[in-house]
Amino acid sequence: MVHADRGFLKIRGADLRWGERTFVMAIVNVTPDSFSGDGVEDPDVATAHAVAQWNAGADLIDVGGESTRPGHQPIDERTEIERIVPVLHAVRERLEDAPISVDSFKPAVVRAAHAAGADLVNSVWGASDELLDVVAELDMPIVAMHNQIGTAYTEPVVDAVVRYLEDCVRRAGARGIAPERILIDPGIGFGKDAEQNLALLRSLDRITALGLPTVLGTSRKSTLGRLTGRAPADRVFATVATTALAVKAGIDVVRVHDVAAARDAVAVADAIVRNWRPAEWTE
Repeated sequence: MVHADRGFLKIRGADLRWGERTFVMAIVNVTPDSFSGDGVEDPDVATAHAVAQWNAGADLIDVGGESTRPGHQPIDERTEIERIVPVLHAVRERLEDAPISVDSFKPAVVRAAHAAGADLVNSVWGASDELLDVVAELDMPIVAMHNQIGTAYTEPVVDAVVRYLEDCVRRAGARGIAPERILIDPGIGFGKDAEQNLALLRSLDRITALGLPTVLGTSRKSTLGRLTGRAPADRVFATVATTALAVKAGIDVVRVHDVAAARDAVAVADAIVRNWRPAEWTE
């Protein structure tokens, strides 16, 4: 079993105690070009999707306004802000106590998102010094994900990812950000080919061994499609397989499109691995 006292994250109405169980972060893409086909630009539709994800059992809601799929077209800060701020306002109004993260690595976007009700930063480009300065100023937790341009590495991919994340953690700590508020993500599908993704998934214990809260995002990723031959929307079972393995490795948060399936997977895996039981459990 995985037992570790790594503190807790008090965020809005949630008390996320690391190591107690696995938390589910729901994806809300406010983009027209999401790889998974679930992106929407209409604020009302995106808000309704966020509420539905929460009602399906999500512990956190992750709102993003820029696609990160391979070959995506980057957008400027103004466009990203215009996409996400109305959704953040509306979701916060509908779900007062829901922890909301903003999926962005741009300091200006993070500031605007925080003002609109976001609690947490989820950065797909690690933790730049400029971003960490803003995060520290606003007292926001941060998810720092490994990423790079291209898939060429001068050392084994797992070693490179660990070094990168250790550097993010060191620089975050130097700004006074507490360890329980620095979440790390190995970045499955970002700057990695399919074999490199599988190498990381086999070595998740190297990531959790760093002692920080951890996030894993495998949902509907292309590596799962290559393994199963299925389109993004049909990769639910493949994602669930990685979710169960993530729990076994001690991952704290799984970022997913399909919340209900993830909740079932973590409930069973947590019961086996972490000795977790639902509140209504009786012998």
